Amino acid sequence: MFNLLNEIICMAIIHGVISELTLISLSSQKIFMADHIRVRFAPSPTGPLHIGGVRTALFNYLFAKKNNGIFILRIEDTDRSRYVRGAEEYIIESLEWCGLTPDEGVMAGGNYGPYRQSERIHIYKKYAEQLIKSGNAYYAFDTPEELESIRKKFEAEGKTFSYDAISRMEFRNSLTIPVKEVRHLLDEEAPFVVRFKMPENEMVVFTDLIRGNININTSILDDKVLFKSDGFPTYHLANVVDDHLMEISHVIRGEEWLPSTPLHILLYRSFGWQHPDFAHMPLTLKPEGKGKLSKRDGDRLGFPVFPLQWTNPENGEVSSGYRESGYFPEAFLNILALLGWNPGTEQEIFSLKELVEAFSIGGINKSGSRFDPDKAKWFNRQYLISKPDSEIADLFMIDLKNKGISAEKGKVSRICGLVKERVNFVKEIWDQAYFFFKQPETYDEKAIQKFWKEDTSKLMLSVRKVIQSTSPFNPKYMEENIKSFIGENGLDFGRVMNPLRILIVGTAMGPHLFDIMEIIGMEDTLERIDKGLMSIT
Repeated sequence: MFNLLNEIICMAIIHGVISELTLISLSSQKIFMADHIRVRFAPSPTGPLHIGGVRTALFNYLFAKKNNGIFILRIEDTDRSRYVRGAEEYIIESLEWCGLTPDEGVMAGGNYGPYRQSERIHIYKKYAEQLIKSGNAYYAFDTPEELESIRKKFEAEGKTFSYDAISRMEFRNSLTIPVKEVRHLLDEEAPFVVRFKMPENEMVVFTDLIRGNININTSILDDKVLFKSDGFPTYHLANVVDDHLMEISHVIRGEEWLPSTPLHILLYRSFGWQHPDFAHMPLTLKPEGKGKLSKRDGDRLGFPVFPLQWTNPENGEVSSGYRESGYFPEAFLNILALLGWNPGTEQEIFSLKELVEAFSIGGINKSGSRFDPDKAKWFNRQYLISKPDSEIADLFMIDLKNKGISAEKGKVSRICGLVKERVNFVKEIWDQAYFFFKQPETYDEKAIQKFWKEDTSKLMLSVRKVIQSTSPFNPKYMEENIKSFIGENGLDFGRVMNPLRILIVGTAMGPHLFDIMEIIGMEDTLERIDKGLMSIT
């Protein structure tokens, strides 16, 4: 790709399209052709996917689609000690529910696979050996017990232990023991790890697309393990090798990986590869604004921190999910998109297509974003209100079926249309609409005390006659007839309507009363009046 790009630039210079000065400017930064932008979401299957992880996937997806690029799902499962059964399937199902469909990956396939690191184990060893041969890494034969003993000694002296450029010459590694002994240890299959040989006192300078220029001195960095004694690479080696082999152009990830970026850049340099552009997103913070959002915060305040419900395979503990809590996937994505990203306008409601069109890395904030559970509910309510009544009815009818209630869809659609602006979730519709499906069994005592007077029962009998004589039985004619009755008798509107609502609904709540009466029908309306009068009088 880069050779082709160079040819294009050279031809442009020859034909006077761009100047050599422009070429110098272009060569000082990384250039990716628009159709070759490739990003990856690379979670580890160590448990359920946190909403912060979904946001990382979303921003990668939006960046790829905005730039006609490729969105890849890679599973980084080299840390077998932390592997959790079912976590990979959970990740895939979560992305599917959100509508973030990978163009390549563990399920979609592609020309750069395998996309599961445990299936790429045969690849990494040769790259670790390449680093050793080039002098950028070394074998370390120190046992865990030896290192732990040294660490405790440092702690006892009030010091921080670090296996680095200064201390490395004090340990058992291929830098300190003769070559012949190193070969003997390798032939004897003695346990070892491969460590990166961190340069001494060197500045690593790079530009983060969100945070700007960053300078890190290698004197504060240790010699990270790249290849473990179990034959598995660490995250650092596998991540860099895979990103290079999969031709990843941009690495968009959480800021917790920012401290590792200098090492990764040095690894790219050691291999003679060009590193991708990096963008480190801000943390998702607790509702109170301090500290990273965790499962404990969700448990404490009563909201999910996972996209889907998760059952821990070890102890059976169940953690709530946004899907099971009643959130629409498009509302969930909208919530996450505005956590740390500013579209530059007052718009808050975005479809996924609109997010793609509006997204830019330049709109991502440097500082962390506070998660607001109440705002999350508000987002879901906006989507619920905007959905067709028939779509809401399909969902609500599942609840009705579970309650043993059978109802015609047209009726349910109209009921949903009347009450959906009163709720945040479909599951809350029942509490606002139960009276459409069953007659009151009790009557609100506070409402009765407030609205029921000495002559109210007699007045309701007169209103009953008006209702019974109304034809056709629809809201328009019912309202006209009852208003005429109120006017002719010099009554106050509330003097009639509040007691009538108590008889029909059982309390002083609910949507427009004449709509309720039309939906339940004249026969049911009259029965409710009679039943209520017998109970209250």
